[in-house]
Amino acid sequence: MDDHVTALIVAAGSGTRSGQDLPKQFLPLGGKAVLAHAIDSLIGHPAISEIIVVIGAGQESLYRAAIGDRQLAPPVTGGVTRRQSVLNGLAAVSGERVLIHDAARPFLPPTVIDRLLAALDEAPGAVPVLPVADTLAHADASLGATISREGLARIQTPQAFRTAAIRKAHAAWDNHREATDDAQVARAAGLTVHTVEGSPLLDKLTFPADFAAAERRLAANMVSRTALGFDVHSFAEGDGIWLGGIHIPHHRALAGHSDADVALHALTDALLGTIGDGDIGTHFPPSDPQWRGAASHRFLTYAADRIAQRGGRIDHVDLTIVCEEPKVGPHRDAIRARIAELLALQEAKISIKATTTERLGFTGRREGIAAQAAATVRLPESDV
Repeated sequence: MDDHVTALIVAAGSGTRSGQDLPKQFLPLGGKAVLAHAIDSLIGHPAISEIIVVIGAGQESLYRAAIGDRQLAPPVTGGVTRRQSVLNGLAAVSGERVLIHDAARPFLPPTVIDRLLAALDEAPGAVPVLPVADTLAHADASLGATISREGLARIQTPQAFRTAAIRKAHAAWDNHREATDDAQVARAAGLTVHTVEGSPLLDKLTFPADFAAAERRLAANMVSRTALGFDVHSFAEGDGIWLGGIHIPHHRALAGHSDADVALHALTDALLGTIGDGDIGTHFPPSDPQWRGAASHRFLTYAADRIAQRGGRIDHVDLTIVCEEPKVGPHRDAIRARIAELLALQEAKISIKATTTERLGFTGRREGIAAQAAATVRLPESDV
C-alpha cells in the first residue's frame, strides 16, 4: 500500500441554497466554520499526509478566518465549475492516492476513510454509498408512478482514487458537459470504482433545515465547562482608566504593562481557563516589549478565538469589579455593550456587577482595582 495520501477538499462553491449571505462552507456551525469541521475530520486521521483546500476566487480572507492556526498546504483557487475546481486541485496533489471531499459534508467518520483506502488496494477508485430508504417519485404536481429503489444507492464523498488514474480520467472527460461527481468521470474512463459502506453523518449540508439539524447534532455532543479569572492593578499617575474595554476619565490611571484593563484581564483568564489553555501571562508575557501599552481587547478576542478553534461556544460571562473609585454604575451599560461586541454575544449573555470591600484592604484604601470573572462555555465532548 502506498504511504502518501492527499485529502483534497472542494470548497469553492457559492452555496446559495443555504439561504445565507456567506458561502455555506464558511458558515459557522457549532462555533467554527463548516470547512473547519471537514478539515478536522481529516487532519486527525493517521493515513492522511496532507490536506489541500480548493477555494473560490476572492475567498482568501474567508479561508484564513475559517482555518485559524491549522497548518495546511497552500490553498488552490478553483474554477467556474466543480470539475474545474477538482482539476485545479489535482494539479497540486503530491500523494499517490487522493480523497476528494466536499466541504459541505463536515462530519466524516474515520471508519469511512479506512474503508475507502482499503478498497484502493483492489481498485483504482472507491466511493461511500448508502441504500435508498425513501419512496421515490417524479417531483411533479401528481407525483406519478413511483420509481423502484432496487439497485439504487446514495453516493457520498470523500471519493478515493489512485491519483494518476483520476487525473487521466478528468483529462479525457468531455468539457462540454458537467460531471455530477468524480466517480462518474472515473467510470466514463473505464475505471473500476468499488463501493464501501457510507455514513448518515456524511449527509450534505444544503438547505437551512440541514444546518439546523447539524447544530442540534453538535449540541447533543457538547459538555459545559466553567472557569474563573482574577486580576488586580494598582493606581498610578494619569488621567483615565481603561475598564471593560471603555475609557473612563479619572484623576488617576491603572499601572500595568498593557493598558491595565483589569476587567478584561480577569475575563481573558476565565475564558482561557475553560479550555485549560494557561493564563494571560502565558500568551502575552509582560517581559515581551510588543505588549507594552497594548489594548486589552486584543487579549480577550484572542481567548475567544482559541475557544472557537476548539469548536467551543461561549454561553455566558460574569464580571465583578471591586473598587471604591471610579463609580462603575454610570458606565455599566457601556461596558456590557463593549464586551458583548468583542465576544460577538448578545448582551443578555453578559453580566456586569460592581462592589466595594467596605473600605477594607487595598481596594478599600483606594490603592487599586480588582476584578473577578467567570465564563461558561460548551466544548465538543471529544475535545474535553
